[in-house]
Amino acid sequence: MGALAGLLHASGHEVRGSDGPIYPPMSDQLAALGINIAEGYAPENLDWQPDLVVVGNTCKRDNPEVAAAQARKLSLSSLPEVLGERLLGEREPIVIAGTHGKTTTSALMAHLLIVAGRDPGVFVGGVPQNLGQGWRLGKGSEFVLEGDEYDSAFFDKTSKFLHYKPKFAVLTSVELDHVDIFASMDEVRETFRKFVALLPKDGFLMVADSSPDAKAIAEECPASVERYAVTHGKVDSEVPWTAKLESMRPSGRCRFDVYRFGELFQRCEMLLSGRHNLENALACIGIANHIGISKAHIARAFASFSGVARRQTFRGLAQGVTVIEDYGHHPSAIALTLEGLHRRFSGRRLVAVYEPRTATSRRKTFQQEFAAAFANADELVVGDLYAPDAIKEEDRFDPARLAREVHQDGTPATCIKDVAGIVRHVTESVRPGDVVVVFTTGAFEGIIDKLLAALGDAMVPAHRSHLASIVALLKELSLDTQDLDEEKMSEFLALENENGVMGCVGLEVFGDDAVLRSLAVAPAGRGIGYGWMLADTVINLARFRGVKRLYLVTAEASDFFAAKHGFRIVDLSTAPTAVTNSSTFSRGDLLVPMRLDL
Repeated sequence: MGALAGLLHASGHEVRGSDGPIYPPMSDQLAALGINIAEGYAPENLDWQPDLVVVGNTCKRDNPEVAAAQARKLSLSSLPEVLGERLLGEREPIVIAGTHGKTTTSALMAHLLIVAGRDPGVFVGGVPQNLGQGWRLGKGSEFVLEGDEYDSAFFDKTSKFLHYKPKFAVLTSVELDHVDIFASMDEVRETFRKFVALLPKDGFLMVADSSPDAKAIAEECPASVERYAVTHGKVDSEVPWTAKLESMRPSGRCRFDVYRFGELFQRCEMLLSGRHNLENALACIGIANHIGISKAHIARAFASFSGVARRQTFRGLAQGVTVIEDYGHHPSAIALTLEGLHRRFSGRRLVAVYEPRTATSRRKTFQQEFAAAFANADELVVGDLYAPDAIKEEDRFDPARLAREVHQDGTPATCIKDVAGIVRHVTESVRPGDVVVVFTTGAFEGIIDKLLAALGDAMVPAHRSHLASIVALLKELSLDTQDLDEEKMSEFLALENENGVMGCVGLEVFGDDAVLRSLAVAPAGRGIGYGWMLADTVINLARFRGVKRLYLVTAEASDFFAAKHGFRIVDLSTAPTAVTNSSTFSRGDLLVPMRLDL
């Protein structure tokens, strides 16, 4: 709903909304647009007499605003109906559908089209890091949509993606999910059959070879269909598209080869890890090739793709412990994510923290499957069931049973019902080098921020609320702040503890090149190693982002950067234009330019 609000706002409409508790990143996105969001539902939220009331699929018939809208004879519509009828028009929808991987694949497809200069429209349920928001109106012919099989509204029980009129599509997988609306696997199959039947004869569908149900359903598609697969062994020349992992880079990035009917097509590199993300990438390559995007643009897009918020997202580093957030909530997705994280953080202990929160994961449908999924963790902590009273007792998932079964299979596991208890347990059990991945689809009572605070001296991606503290710190040290605003905070890391923001550093990325900027430590934090910690963290982040050359300028710290991090002094004339034109390099007080080859 937040992404739709953004699209409607970009189209020139006045948009307001109501919701339950709202939290980042969407709350920040809407606030930046000036879209007023009322927390809670009330008839007076409609006193401005909107021309159309768009009802989310979580709202029931007895919602006070729904009742008020009907009493006032205001027009009601659903999210997918508004998208399909009011925003797609004559454009060519590329719809990414399937049980898993929709958000990441949609975001990667959108980024690929943007890099290729196609100016697409975009509608994604999450927040792509490159785009900074889940929507983009664009003026090009293509419009990328995340196609959800969930129902549309209380008055329209058909799947959302049936409103999207696909010209091109991806079918990532077909498995049982959303058991609150699909009574059986047959019902799931039927809605996907209806989806693929929407593609025209001159359309195109990419389907995952790893999903038997997806392949069977694709056989009923009237459009051209091509399969894609990932292999760790021999490449099958009968499969149109195959990806094979070539190596995991020391930075954690993934390098892989792409084959077309058994012949090498190209080599790519990206920051996404795991077999499932190789499949997601391959699906995008097939669509891109079909619509005429060059190999060079494909490679450039993959190399520069920064991922999606809440999908294997770096949330902070504290006391040597890396904290990752992931949206995983289905056993298949969790198993693949843990497998990928083990490859990315090879040799490091992986601690999983899990909150059963979705309609499906709160039911016992996948009780046994979750135990197998978490076998890839080195330790598991299971939180309490979210809103258990909404699920009949006989149908509820049992978190304690999950922990018990995982523990019996040899992986240390425990169930802790309160967030404070989880934080205490994790902070006591982790050690430097460990990776904690928190699986949740909601706020989880702010557990990640609480965990990082408990560990102490956390380096975290800065957000809008850090702006005032970072500006104050830089001004205290007589460092430039002229170009800093809320949007720039996405380029910064902040080091914070119980005393507030004690340090910061920025990273401006320009393709293969980047600038390390605004490295600062509060006077009260000097001599503790904060400067080294910030620099080391941002250097590793630059590697993970695919940066090849990292530049900086310094007045007094050239010996520090040379001795501690391997930077060397360079002639400014050898730096690329994007670097020399950056705000850091364009100031008149620059003294020593330096570069680190990554």
